[in-house]
Order: sequence, then structure tokens, then C-alpha cells
Amino acid sequence: MNRPAVMLGLGVAIGAYLLSFFHRVAPAAISGDLQVSFAIGGAQLGTLAATYFYVYTLMQIPTGVLADTLGPRRILFWGGLVAGVGAILFGLAPSFELAFAGRTLVGLGVSVTFIAMLKLLAIGFDERRFATLTGLCMMIGNLGSILAGAPLAWATQAAGWRQVFVVVGLLSFALAFASRAWVIETPAGKVDRAAWVKGLASVLKNRATWPGFFANAGLSGAFFAFAGLWAVPYLTQMQGMTRATASSHVSIYFLGFAIGSALWGRVSDALGRRRAVALAVSGVHVLGWGVWLWATGRAEGALPLAATYALCMVMGLATAGFTLSWASAKEVNPPQLSGMATSVVNVGIFLGPAILQPMVGWLMERSWDGRMEAGVRIYSAADWSNGLMLLTAAAVAGWCATLLVTETGCRNVWRAKEEM
Repeated sequence: MNRPAVMLGLGVAIGAYLLSFFHRVAPAAISGDLQVSFAIGGAQLGTLAATYFYVYTLMQIPTGVLADTLGPRRILFWGGLVAGVGAILFGLAPSFELAFAGRTLVGLGVSVTFIAMLKLLAIGFDERRFATLTGLCMMIGNLGSILAGAPLAWATQAAGWRQVFVVVGLLSFALAFASRAWVIETPAGKVDRAAWVKGLASVLKNRATWPGFFANAGLSGAFFAFAGLWAVPYLTQMQGMTRATASSHVSIYFLGFAIGSALWGRVSDALGRRRAVALAVSGVHVLGWGVWLWATGRAEGALPLAATYALCMVMGLATAGFTLSWASAKEVNPPQLSGMATSVVNVGIFLGPAILQPMVGWLMERSWDGRMEAGVRIYSAADWSNGLMLLTAAAVAGWCATLLVTETGCRNVWRAKEEM
């Protein structure tokens, strides 16, 4: 296979993935603007942010099938067009309903990017480097989430959040046409269209596939529900930060996640271990939630900035332990079904925040005392504790699921299992 052509196409896929990460966490930086623009409360804000995750979740298995049948080039092209339309509609929306529709289209369009990128890695590179390369691609893609922190807050103040999303929509169009021009066809990696149902059934019936799904739902669900929406309002209301400072914490969160995504894949490949590495670093992630809960209830008030920045960096690094789930899923299923296998566990990553983002808002709304400032709802320490306890419970459940992940030794063990 032509390596320069593979690298060029992979670069385009990473660019599309970068935009998908931007959309994933952008509501955190503009949560107050969204509440004021559409006159909505916490539960509706959570639903608006989570609609991205709803459609992303529903599309993961179909995307895996499409990646294994149509190939990455076609799905990246059509996904980019749909995401562009959605971003522009979201930016121009005069009502909550149209904003909801735009965000739904964004989720639909970008839902294909990650699996397409994994498919390009699976067919173009040595499988022994899969976790390392996945981590490096995620590190680059995570620039999108870093841009959705402090830089988005700055751009929103300078030009307005609506204009930012129109520009992002135009970038999606550009990447769509770049995909059509430069992403390679993958005939050798395709599955016979008539056989994809049987292939998907074999992945779903494989018990070794599912622990990664549940680990992702809990660990990434807690992470993205907080960093992708509730972190900025929490830090401004409970830790007394300005929106710019709170948004910079989100950027640090995702900077840590980006570094961890590259680091743990490399560590895992070097040690020849998947589950052990994931358990260790995900355990640190769980402990971080205990610190946030303690900080919310402490009588002394806000934590020092150095402490909150450090906590965001450490939790970002540790959260990236769940990224080993894709390599693990690929290694317990037939190689030609890598798209379907990774897409099944990837469902958990988006199902988690799809449930948790609005649930956090709903829990806080139940005890909210009605206080508002400049059109934004202000929650008490007790309200925030309720939301954070839900996220902590989800993270603990995800760590427990990691205990059941099959240790593959960083090699495909499917054939060995078949011959036993």
C-alpha cells in the first residue's frame, strides 16, 4: 500500500476527528450563552449538549459496518457535509428547537470520523503499533477539545458564539471535499456486503467484546459529561473563577487527555499489557472524582488555582486509560471486522455522556432554589454534590468493568480462541 497516500488520507481523517472533538466539548465554554440565547435551564441545556451523544451513540455500530463495507473515504465525505450543515444551522438558530436540530446533524455527521480513522490505521499499519498510533492520532485530535476551552471562550467574546460555529461549519465542508480527494479506497479491508450481518452478529455474541463497552460508558461518560458541559459552570459557581479561567481548566483537562492518549497506548504496547495499564490509570481517574466532591463540600471555600489546574491535568491523563479499549476489542475479534469491533465498544463512550449530561442537570434542578444571575441558573453546593456523586458512581462502575477486560498481550487472540 502506498504509504504517503495512506498518511495524507490519515491526516484528513485526523482533521475531521479534531472538529468532532471541538463539537463534543464546546457547550461547556458557551453554556451561559446558550442559556441566555434560548432561555433554557440546566435540564434543557444538558439535553441540547447531549443530543450530539445520542446520535453519535446510535451511529457507532452502523458506522462500523459502513467502514468495513463502503470504506473510510465515502463516509468521511458525507459525514463532513452533514456536520457542516448542522454547525451552520446551530450557529444561526433563532430557537432552541432549531439549535437542537443543528446539534443533532453535527452529531450525525461527525459520528463517522473516529471509526474511519481507526479503519485507516488497522489496514495501513502493523497491528503491534495500533494502540500507539491510535493514541498519537487522538492526541492530535484532542487539539479540538483544547480549542473548545479557553480559545473558544476568547473567540466568543470577540466575535460571538454564533459566528464561530458558522466558520466551523465551513471548515467541515472543506474537510469533506479533502476526504473525497485524498483518503484512499480500501478494497482489501472491505467485508462482503452480504456477510456484514453475520460479521456483526459474531462481534456482538463475543463476550470478550462487552467489558470494554461498559468500562467506556462509565469512565468516559463521567469525563465527557463534566468536561464537555458542566465543568465551566461548576468552576465559576463553586470555585469562584471567571469564565475565561474556568474554560482554561477545560483546555488543561483535554491537554492531559491528549497526552495520556498517546502515552498509555505506547506504555501498553511496550509492556505487552492492556488490562493492567487500563486498571491502574483508570483508578487514578476514579480517585479524582473524590477530590472534586471534597472540594465542593469544604468549608474553607475555593481551592487554590494551582491545585485545580493540577487536578484537571492529572484527571485528563488518567481518563485516557479507557482509550485502550479499542485495541482490546480489535484483538479479541476477527481482524477483518476491526471496524465493527471498535465501533461496538465505542458506543459506550457516547452512551455514557448521553445519559449523564442531562441526568446531572435533572438532579440539580430537583433541589435548585430558583436563584438566577443574568439569566443563568445558580446552583448551591448541595446541588453540585448531587451531580458529582452521579458522575463518581459512573466512574467507579466503569473501573469495575475494566476488571473483566480480556488481557490480549497486545496481539490478536481471536484465532487462538477459535482453535481451543
